[in-house]
Amino acid sequence: MIRFFQRFFCLACFLLCTATLPLSLWADGVWGTTNVRYAFQSKQPVVGEKSLTLTAWAGETVNAQLVLHNVTSQEVLYRTVLQRLKGKGKEQITPKDIALGYVDEVIADTFSNCGKHEVERYGRFMQADRITAQNAFVVPQGQQRGVWLSIAVPRTQRPGRYKGQVIILRNEKIVERLSLTLHVQPRLLPEASKWQFHLDFWQNPYAIARWHQLQPWTYAHFEAMRPYMKMLANGGQKVVTATLINRPWDGQTYDAFGSMVQWVKRADGTWHYDFSIFDRWVQFMDECGIRDEITCFSMIPWRLSFQYYDEASQSFQEWKGAPGDSIYTERWGHFLSAFAAHLKEKGWFSKTTIAMDERPMPAMRHAIAIIHQAAPGLKISMAGYYHPEIEADLFDYCIDEQSPEQPTPAVLERRKREGKTTTYYTCCSSRLPNTFTFSPPAEATAIPWYALQKGMDGYLRWAYNSWPADPERDSRFTAWSSGDTYIVYPKANPSVRWAKLIEGIQQVEKFRLLLAEAKQMGNVERIATLENLLKRIDVTQPETTTMVQVELNALSAK
Repeated sequence: MIRFFQRFFCLACFLLCTATLPLSLWADGVWGTTNVRYAFQSKQPVVGEKSLTLTAWAGETVNAQLVLHNVTSQEVLYRTVLQRLKGKGKEQITPKDIALGYVDEVIADTFSNCGKHEVERYGRFMQADRITAQNAFVVPQGQQRGVWLSIAVPRTQRPGRYKGQVIILRNEKIVERLSLTLHVQPRLLPEASKWQFHLDFWQNPYAIARWHQLQPWTYAHFEAMRPYMKMLANGGQKVVTATLINRPWDGQTYDAFGSMVQWVKRADGTWHYDFSIFDRWVQFMDECGIRDEITCFSMIPWRLSFQYYDEASQSFQEWKGAPGDSIYTERWGHFLSAFAAHLKEKGWFSKTTIAMDERPMPAMRHAIAIIHQAAPGLKISMAGYYHPEIEADLFDYCIDEQSPEQPTPAVLERRKREGKTTTYYTCCSSRLPNTFTFSPPAEATAIPWYALQKGMDGYLRWAYNSWPADPERDSRFTAWSSGDTYIVYPKANPSVRWAKLIEGIQQVEKFRLLLAEAKQMGNVERIATLENLLKRIDVTQPETTTMVQVELNALSAK
């Protein structure tokens, strides 16, 4: 007890003294934490350590964040360098597997729930979120910057301790050396394409075309999309988002979705469908590493109007119809029959789903009946509330985290045995956990753990890159809370949210592997330890994931 009070007294004295120290006595840089968004404008520099130890499996990406504070009386240029991490003998982790970039601020607001709103009504705040590719940047006097470090440990990396230094230069003169040790454990994380966690972020090709000022579906457009989609694949993405009609969600995004299939009414009154863009998109995503499932939207759009090209008038027209109308049944029946035949020809039938998001129950039942009749065996997916009456019809069922009714453990287990996928999603109405620009970073890490706790297979988020007008500067939109419409930035820059989400997915994969190993060995004590670890995750206190990660690494060493 005496030692406790001695330590407490020393800590209190340290905090009291450092709170009043002049800037000139503070260090330029220290190790911070990835669970904090370090604001540019700060009253006092961050108190931290000069050395850091990380633990990882081979094949895992680990993150760290250091904090720089301009302690001079003028604007200065900072540069951070980490050349390599050296192990025993010739073993090393080279710069190609290490990324350093400062965390830039964007304009954000606060939680606003769902629906249209005046942007300024919910505040205007700066949040550090965009991880840039820059390791050199100007910092005004008295300001601070977070610098994000990611190490993608090669799958062939030998176990051991790898040591190096992050060198901090101020106006090209070395002012700090922060020590870094990476302990690579004798464990291997499978490559992202083999992760069990079912990640589904809806992609928006049209936003990328607008930002890069490219004509959609040109060669240049596909090449511009490649780094974004490879980054998504490296996060374990399983699903390709495809559109069968124009504006399936009407105009809810800054860049509306077009159709990847052109419906054509010939001059003789017959119907033809051009699948060429759809085919190129699916093939492109396969090249990027996303190939498990193709979800196709939507038989029940927000506005029940369907665009087609009329050869007789040589113009685009629309036909209107709702589920239950004879014209709706006829047109969709004809399309689905042709689409199913095309999918079988391409070898994609078994992994394609006709996708819907929450719509009135009678409409969904009509649509499901048409699919079963016109294209027997074609899978169906849906995102929305849980409805037991249509659950058996849905191959991929993503359930709103706030749905009044949730599937029972018995239903989830049955769906697993049947080879079906069950996930959950958060959206504009989910205050916590979520991936808004202002969400504490640890919330993103908690999301995969929450899915595992619930007995679900993964997580869906409706917007990977549906950027607002100026996403690098302002993350707000005319509807929903800031950051709701995207989680990665132009130039394929990740966000703090994205990095922390992938961190959580990797932890969940490690947990599954350790649990499977314990069950195979019949190690009852280890099984109980892991199961208790899972129970300790609390989404209302997302930083519990940090403690669990430490214990996972300790278990990995045994």
